[in-house]
Order: sequence, then structure tokens, then C-alpha cells
Amino acid sequence: MADIKQTAKLAKQISSFAEAHGGAEGQIAYLGQKGARIVLVGEDGEWGDLVAPTYALAEEAVKQSGITVHEDFDGDFANKVRTGPYEWTRMAGIQLGGPSNG
Repeated sequence: MADIKQTAKLAKQISSFAEAHGGAEGQIAYLGQKGARIVLVGEDGEWGDLVAPTYALAEEAVKQSGITVHEDFDGDFANKVRTGPYEWTRMAGIQLGGPSNG
């Protein structure tokens, strides 16, 4: 029963993201014992992610939401992501010893 509720909640969050961003596509990444990460990319280039407790639950939530799912985060799908100053500062901070993000 808890899995059904978690799946429905994730599917609703995915659908809400898609509605807010003119549609969305996603990719599921296995996180080991922590579950699975659902990366979402809106048609407007905005992105976000959700974590599901299991890969199977993530797959079902994505299926219920009706978005397109990609096997990999590359190519045309990855090119849809719009990054801004926050992401570039964060990446530079990690790579070059710049200011931390916290």
C-alpha cells in the first residue's frame, strides 16, 4: 500500500513539473541501495530531480505520469537543459576550488 501511495505521489510531482514547464522528458538513474534518481527536463530547459526508494517504483511513477523516458542522459536530451549562473558557479567551485555552495 505504501508503494502505491509513493508511486502516485511521485507521478503527481512529475506531472506537475511537466505542466509547469510545457512538457517534460526524463531519465532514471540507479542509485544503489538509496533507490533511483528521476531527472526531469522541461521543454523550457528547466530541470529538476526526484529520488524514488526503488528503481521499479521510479519506473512506475514515470509510466503513470506519461512523460518520455530516455535510457541515457546525453545527446539531444542533455542539450535541452538550460543552465544558469548558479550551476556554472557551483561546477566551477567544485572543479577549481572556488567558493562552496553552502
